[in-house]
Amino acid sequence: MEKNAPIGVFDSGVGGLTVVREIMRQIPNERIVYFGDTARVPYGSKSKDTIIKYSRQIIRFLQGEGVKAIVIACNTASAFAIDTVQKEFSMPIIGVVKSGAKVAVDTTKNGRIGIIGTEGTINSGMYASFIKAQNPNAEVIAKACPLFVPLVEEGMLDDTITEQVAGRYLTALKNENIDTLIMGCTHYPLIKSTIQKVMGEGVNLVNPAYETSIELKRLLETEGLANVCEVDSPTLMYRFYVSDAAEKFKDFANSILPFDIKTIEQINIEKY
Repeated sequence: MEKNAPIGVFDSGVGGLTVVREIMRQIPNERIVYFGDTARVPYGSKSKDTIIKYSRQIIRFLQGEGVKAIVIACNTASAFAIDTVQKEFSMPIIGVVKSGAKVAVDTTKNGRIGIIGTEGTINSGMYASFIKAQNPNAEVIAKACPLFVPLVEEGMLDDTITEQVAGRYLTALKNENIDTLIMGCTHYPLIKSTIQKVMGEGVNLVNPAYETSIELKRLLETEGLANVCEVDSPTLMYRFYVSDAAEKFKDFANSILPFDIKTIEQINIEKY
């Protein structure tokens, strides 16, 4: 595999752009091909078999784009599909769950760790499993927050409705005396300030997007796949694909990435 081949990143929608943003910051020489499954978002309420099917389709598409490694930038897909696809595909594949769990264990002082995510991520129990494997004495308190994803997708990042929903979801967690909270969905860092406001400054928020970018950097260096070529313009470095609503995706991406995306291609992911 060529070192200057791109990294494939995929998510159910726009949330994975938080992972892309961190990869751009931590390993700026790497090219990226991003796919957002905007036609089938959200993943959180779908079955494990469906998520595995979607993940296989997307990975086959990314393979066709010549990627050298894949980041599953979706907590639900990481929870449900990563073990299966790592066995089925030969290229390195990492997800966001394991990285976030490890940092939470390293961060907590009182051993009480909260997790927020989609219903699929929470019901999978994968975060709790990774945490318990590293610290059997840890207390894990999980809470599904399904409305966060559509609120973020609608761009309601600093909205009173988002604050009210956060208050409804998180007050019970705040009363559990946790000192560390994993934002177990890639959409959630986009409303980090709202989550922090509800939880209070005494609770440390773990962003798996950042931790995954660090893990990816280590992986590429270990496998001898780190790109050593000169950086091109963003137009040549990064390619973006979606399964629906390309213009809406572009508007959102341009609001959180460090440059404006000019072109996004819509594809029929069902044929892969």
